[in-house]
Amino acid sequence: MRLDAIDRRILETLQKQGRLSNQELSERVGLSPSACHRRVQRLEEEGYIKGYVALLDPRKLGRTTVVFVEITLSGQADEVLDAFEKAVARVPEVLECHLMAGTADYLLKVVAEDVEDFARIHRRSLATIPGVTGIQSSFALRTVRQTTALPV
Repeated sequence: MRLDAIDRRILETLQKQGRLSNQELSERVGLSPSACHRRVQRLEEEGYIKGYVALLDPRKLGRTTVVFVEITLSGQADEVLDAFEKAVARVPEVLECHLMAGTADYLLKVVAEDVEDFARIHRRSLATIPGVTGIQSSFALRTVRQTTALPV
């Protein structure tokens, strides 16, 4: 399915304000409510819209420390990669995990309450994953830009 200009406006609008009613969305994109509803359903069915979430404020939840962690593994065999991915998926403080090209095998985005909390996560969760041979952590000093909106 190809996206037309209206589909793109729907996606852009929903990324910024996912709780809009169908009536409000239809007014913003210039469609009747029924036509807008059909388009949103089609975008959901086609997989362009994966789901709807509430974005939480990490500061309100006491998660003020963001750490980017480079992980090096003992090897690149499928079983080593699979075991790591399954284990890291069970660590709730890991918000993102990316398989990388370059010197590190994986890059993680981790949230913690503070440096001591990250030390606990490092010691009890990350360092205990089988196959991990190296961990390099970088602390974010300030978040300059953060968005979940993709360009459409």
